[in-house]
Amino acid sequence: MTALDDLAATPFHDADSAQRSRMLSRLADTELSVALEGEPAGDRIELRIFPLESGPVALACDGEDRLADFFGAPVAYAAMPGRVLAGLLRGEGAGLLVNPGHPSEMLLDAGMLDWLTEVLAVAPDTAEMRLRLTAPAPATVESLAEPLATRLADMHGLIGGAALAGIRGEDGPSAHLLLIAGAEAGHQPAIAKALAEALAFLPPQPGGVDISFSDAAPPPGALRFDLTPAEPPRPERPKTPPRLR
Repeated sequence: MTALDDLAATPFHDADSAQRSRMLSRLADTELSVALEGEPAGDRIELRIFPLESGPVALACDGEDRLADFFGAPVAYAAMPGRVLAGLLRGEGAGLLVNPGHPSEMLLDAGMLDWLTEVLAVAPDTAEMRLRLTAPAPATVESLAEPLATRLADMHGLIGGAALAGIRGEDGPSAHLLLIAGAEAGHQPAIAKALAEALAFLPPQPGGVDISFSDAAPPPGALRFDLTPAEPPRPERPKTPPRLR
């Protein structure tokens, strides 16, 4: 089982939009092995394109062993993140078949890859917002808390803390702000981009969710994310002493 398989409790094409978005977000950060027509020539590669009824597609797996198993023999391939492969295929006008025969199998047509590439190109606005902050809306917490916690956990060591706050409006939060603390200035653009991408794959919230870097204490009622790594489980002690022979 791979990270993509773990997200595929329901097959991609039977899943709801929230689960599909989480799988696509993970796909963008996953290193894929894509089949080639032949061995790379320097920095030039030729993707192996398969003509399907729905249109031409490339074939990629989240492991070269899976790719070889599909063909029944070793095959020339190139390894690259899903986001890079999506950009290459956008120029080819082709789709992408991922992990055929595995729980995370997905067939993404050219239109879906165009959308994915546009989402990944989002440049977030990280300017400091001098606004009145309040507790986030309960519906927003329900929609975003779990997937954001997962994404923020991936950034352990790069950030020191994170919290989700609301921007006060007349009848409750008019928008939301994800506050990031303890991030070095040189890392902030990459962190902001990764979080903006994660938010783009989640259900849209009224007024949107902006990202801000601040070491100030979050406002009262903000949703704080625990970034402490989980401790490995301790082995259970036997309930009775072992028998000696």
